[in-house]
Amino acid sequence: MASLRSLHLSLRFVIPLALALSLLAYAVVPLVDGLNLRWSVRDMDIRSRLVGNTLQEPLVELLQKKERSRVNALLQRATQDERLLALGVCNEEGKLIHRTSAFPASLSCTMPEKVGKDPAHLIRLPQGPVHVAVAPLSFEGAVIGSLVLVHDMSYMERRSADTRTYVISLFGILGVVISLITVFVAHLSWRGWMEGVRAMLRGEGIIRPFGQQVPKAELQPLVGDLRALLRTLDAERRFADDATISWSPETLRTLLHKQLAGERILVVSNREPYIHSRKDGEIGVHRPASGLVTAVEPVMRACSGTWIAHGSGNADRETVDRHDRVRVPPDHPEYNLRRIWLTPEEEEGYYYGFANEGLWPLCHIAHVRPVFRTSDWHEYVKINQRFADAVVKEADGDDPVVLVQDYHFALLPGMIRKALPKATIITFWHIPWPNPESFGICPWREELLQGMLGSTILGFHTTFHCKNFLETVDRYLETRIGHDASTISCRGQLTMVESYPISIQWPPPWQGSLPPVHQTKGEILATLGLPADHLLGIGVDRMDYTKGILERFAAVERMFELHPELAGRFSFVQIAAPSRSALEEYRRFQERVHALAEQINGRFTRNGCPAIFLKAEHHEPDDINRYYRAADVCMVTSLHDGMNLVAKEYIAARDDEQGALVLSQFTGAAHELHEALIVNPYHVEQTAEALYQGLTMPEHEQRERMRSMRDLVRDFNVYRWAGRMLLDAARVRQREKLAARIGRKP
Repeated sequence: MASLRSLHLSLRFVIPLALALSLLAYAVVPLVDGLNLRWSVRDMDIRSRLVGNTLQEPLVELLQKKERSRVNALLQRATQDERLLALGVCNEEGKLIHRTSAFPASLSCTMPEKVGKDPAHLIRLPQGPVHVAVAPLSFEGAVIGSLVLVHDMSYMERRSADTRTYVISLFGILGVVISLITVFVAHLSWRGWMEGVRAMLRGEGIIRPFGQQVPKAELQPLVGDLRALLRTLDAERRFADDATISWSPETLRTLLHKQLAGERILVVSNREPYIHSRKDGEIGVHRPASGLVTAVEPVMRACSGTWIAHGSGNADRETVDRHDRVRVPPDHPEYNLRRIWLTPEEEEGYYYGFANEGLWPLCHIAHVRPVFRTSDWHEYVKINQRFADAVVKEADGDDPVVLVQDYHFALLPGMIRKALPKATIITFWHIPWPNPESFGICPWREELLQGMLGSTILGFHTTFHCKNFLETVDRYLETRIGHDASTISCRGQLTMVESYPISIQWPPPWQGSLPPVHQTKGEILATLGLPADHLLGIGVDRMDYTKGILERFAAVERMFELHPELAGRFSFVQIAAPSRSALEEYRRFQERVHALAEQINGRFTRNGCPAIFLKAEHHEPDDINRYYRAADVCMVTSLHDGMNLVAKEYIAARDDEQGALVLSQFTGAAHELHEALIVNPYHVEQTAEALYQGLTMPEHEQRERMRSMRDLVRDFNVYRWAGRMLLDAARVRQREKLAARIGRKP
């Protein structure tokens, strides 16, 4: 009975309070709507100024040149932002001389009355409310016109409706929760008071010690969660900052000019972007099969500068000048290639030995034991120093911007830092980073980590690899690590560790110059001697044990076993450029690949149509692109990979929005390309069924999946990858200059 009475009293308190808070919510809604309006207008003001400032320089330049079509193209490209409805350009006489297709007819160049005080305002048009801002265009100090920016504000009304529903619901729920908590506390207090009275009547003390502070350790989880939240918000802010930027070569050039004072970029990699080789008495040039070259070469074209690399072609020495430089690309030179020469003994120890028998298997989970030799280590140190000396010679000043590429140069950042303390060094690690226990196998782990921490910025493909690196440094070096800010302070040098998912050039260089997909497929099938209606799969890799080629072939074989009707109707083409053939592990792997291909062909060749075409030779990018366009499905089954650009190259090639991508879950690309058919390459049946699913996928599903993946590759292209690193580098340089000015270290 007492419980029922208590419940009745509680409801008599709870219900009126909940109703009162609900009525208060209705009173608060207009205030929230007003705040929402002011915030939305302020956001649009900021966006308008950002867009106006971004377009100011290129737009004025094109107006001066009177290139009308390029002005219209620039304006149309800028309006791809979903909220930027239209743009217009007015001359100094107030006449509208350029406009995008969506520019409202009811708007003119007559500026609002408040120009000078508040050059932005809201007006309502038939299609809904819009935000109009006017940005003056000036040339050599004189105003030559204005840029009219029209933003769509219809989202504001939807936001207001959602806000009203949310506020009313929130206040109602909040009223119930507060009432229940209040009643609960009151009941506890009443019970405690009654117990105190009873104790007093019994002669017992009723006062208990209080005021004890909560141990600080108990707050640490909250502090950690708050820091993680702030880091998430910062990441979202970075994403929003550059989401409106259309990343292109012009964007990178503008970035270098404004943020890095027009610095030329120095790129250091082992593999050169162009190889000169002599064959049949003539010198030819080709690009190597390398994801690194695929990604970085377009950046160098955009930024200019010097690429320092090992000259490995048998005609490389014949094509350089007396300073070991050659201008590339051959057909349209845009930057310098500086070649470094290695003796066979040096290449054996530095490249084949320490880098590829030691670090490569150490960082890849592919069940191959790493091999470390002291002689290889000495060669690795020597060659890293040789490249560092070349960087110093090629630098224009004492604070160059250097992009160090990959695991061949773990010591290089520290060596450059020692010679050029003011340099901005961006190191990108193109392969995975292992966990601390795995990396601890390396006998020179501390030296490698200290060398890498000479970097200003250290980039990996994924946040998981960044986390592994931070934990490795924490395990083996005495440093100060800011896990929340992802920074490492070592010997007074601060290194920022960030994830920068790499990508490819967009638009592809061959866009618009190739025949239709159906024509390309017909040509490829005819070349292979296959019927016109034959199904085709493609795999493109270096002949490397980490790429999952054997697992891929096993999946093809299993697919034929499960679906024998496809034998003679489907063939898989594997392009596998020879790689590191001087190493015994790679030679044995090549033999196993050839043997397995022959075995599968012996079982499933029908009507003269082999199950597998193994093309173990180098192919130029144009040829590979033709296979991409002809293939019904592309298989990327890496056992462990940093990113894997083959997946993105296949997507870029499919401008017909057809085809299917089977993608290993152990690639960095799998974290981005969610519409691919994600598989575990060790699971043969799963991969085989994914291959069959890709071959039998309806066209409308192919189109939906491919369109989504193409949008991602387009927006997150290689220029965005480089631009994000350069923007971070610019901020670090500014901070260091400020710290030097006030006489203290950052």
